[in-house]
Amino acid sequence: MAAQWNYLMDMDGVLVHEEHPIPGSAEFVAELTANAIPFLVLTNNSIYTPRDLRARLSRTGLEVPEAAIWTSALATARFLDSQRPGGSAFVIGEAGLTTALHEIGYVLTDRDPDYVVLGETRTYSFTAITKAIRLVEEGARFIATNPDATGPSREGSLPATGAVAALIERATGREPYYVGKPNPLMMRSALRALGAHSENTLMIGDRMDTDVRSGLEAGLRTILVLSGISAESTAELYPFRPTRVLKSIAELVGSSHDPFPEDEPNPV
Repeated sequence: MAAQWNYLMDMDGVLVHEEHPIPGSAEFVAELTANAIPFLVLTNNSIYTPRDLRARLSRTGLEVPEAAIWTSALATARFLDSQRPGGSAFVIGEAGLTTALHEIGYVLTDRDPDYVVLGETRTYSFTAITKAIRLVEEGARFIATNPDATGPSREGSLPATGAVAALIERATGREPYYVGKPNPLMMRSALRALGAHSENTLMIGDRMDTDVRSGLEAGLRTILVLSGISAESTAELYPFRPTRVLKSIAELVGSSHDPFPEDEPNPV
């Protein structure tokens, strides 16, 4: 009998589009829950806490427990706690990031911090960015939650963490360490949070450059869904391939126990 699979899933483009559920996503999450199949919903967005995201998903009809949501902010906090426990940071970001850092015992300060930590926010302050530049110049280590250059909004693209990080990098000559996807560290921290092993865990995402790449580099099977930014031809543009390509997560409803039906019973 095949080993039970564990699921890591991107949120935007896989489960939801902005505030709207992708058809089949609620049914798939309900199937995982009903069958006690372990899963985590992943997002590079560091603005929101898991509690915030649980409420957002619930409004769209997806019932995802708070404990089943893993953000780049949580991964960043886990990383910093492993590197320098009880440290300090100057943070540019929202509640998702500041809460995660507070919960690991970090002190948030603008005076001689161990780290400058850059995350997502809808209100980037020129004053705060200038402060970050000066602190990095003075020796603070530069961390960014994720490399995404833009984020979506109803009005169009918004500058995101990667774009602002590039500004700070250009001004200081110091490259940030990105924790979120496609860094496989994000996947490995999620695996630890789930208590799962890479051999029987898969990653579902709508982006080749972040979701599929980070899953592949962490040793996971990967599924690319075409319900987000990728088209059928997208996979051909990259030197690596996902294990499967599906139109949407709806195609997995009813087969969550066997997402790779053509494979041998036990994943290699």
